[in-house]
Amino acid sequence: MHKVLILGGGIGGVASAIAFRKQGFEVELVSERDYLFIYPLAIWIPVGNMAFKDVSMPLRKLARKHGFSLTIDRVVGLDGDARTVTLEKEGVHDSPALVVVALGAAKLKHEGIEHTCSICGKPEESLRLKAKIETLVARGGGRIAFGFGGNPKDNSAVRGGPGFELLFNLHYHLKTLGIRDQFELTFFAPMAEPGARMGKKALSAMAALLKAKNIATRYGKKISRFEPDGVVFEDRSKLESDLTMFIPAGEGDAVIMQSNLPQSSAGFIRIDDFCRIEGVKGWYAVGDAAALEGPEWKAKQGHIAELMAGNAAFNAAIEHSGRQGAMKGYQAHLNVLCVMDMGDGAGFVFKNSLREVFIPLPIVGHWLKQSWGHSYKFSKRWL
Repeated sequence: MHKVLILGGGIGGVASAIAFRKQGFEVELVSERDYLFIYPLAIWIPVGNMAFKDVSMPLRKLARKHGFSLTIDRVVGLDGDARTVTLEKEGVHDSPALVVVALGAAKLKHEGIEHTCSICGKPEESLRLKAKIETLVARGGGRIAFGFGGNPKDNSAVRGGPGFELLFNLHYHLKTLGIRDQFELTFFAPMAEPGARMGKKALSAMAALLKAKNIATRYGKKISRFEPDGVVFEDRSKLESDLTMFIPAGEGDAVIMQSNLPQSSAGFIRIDDFCRIEGVKGWYAVGDAAALEGPEWKAKQGHIAELMAGNAAFNAAIEHSGRQGAMKGYQAHLNVLCVMDMGDGAGFVFKNSLREVFIPLPIVGHWLKQSWGHSYKFSKRWL
């Protein structure tokens, strides 16, 4: 039985561990955290609709269920030429012939970023956001700014959807408390049309929603820096805020950028359509760690990471275990897909090379998003 070493305990890494086990491989998963954090559900932590424990799953339980081994350690070195992986505690790991890099992405460092909180940052930041929102609610009002940034080297590394979702959920939360009119909510982004890759229909619907909910916007100005009381733009104008939630665009993880693995200009690992790392036989990369190839609107999303994980396992079984069949590529299946939750409803967004769809949903949309969360956790526990 071939052994595979999977680096990263996020959505892509866990999906890889399960997929490779199903293909008959012996699997070791390396993660710096002992739990899987389900980022698409984290939007409900700051508004008190979910607890931290509801958005995380113990990796040891998943390891026992699916039959892979778990090592809690941090990856500090990758060498594609020597084919070695170095861990912080263990040192140079006795790496098997097969390695899957699923380390996710790092975040671009903006000046003053420490004055912000991010719903897509470290899991603990969701609790910081919750505490800050509760403080403002107790005070009875305030100014809150939500935004996300771009990466000109890789548009697929922009993650704005969770920012919109948290903003709409906070609007509904404050409205339910009867104090929405005591808060100024503003959405900001450096691009002229944030969310454009969702398609024209979704973009138009988002603009209408923001206006209807009395949420101001600041678009098209580059961010100069963040300060404790707001956001300063390149033209020296300032968005005053008591709390700034900001999602920086992604770039390659520091370990990847310092390695000799083939990289894009943004520091993501170059792979072929079958998720194989260029020039390193038996090594694969999936999810946010990989440089996606495809249409301009392509996006790094959890369901794409899971697709890539399944394809990598299937293709590895063909290449290294003598299975029969044609290998599976990921590029033909790229799409933008999300149920954008708003607390009292949702919007269904889908876009691929052939069509784009935006369907506004009433409260059933909110239930649909919650049902996805239950389904995701159930699938990892039992399927």
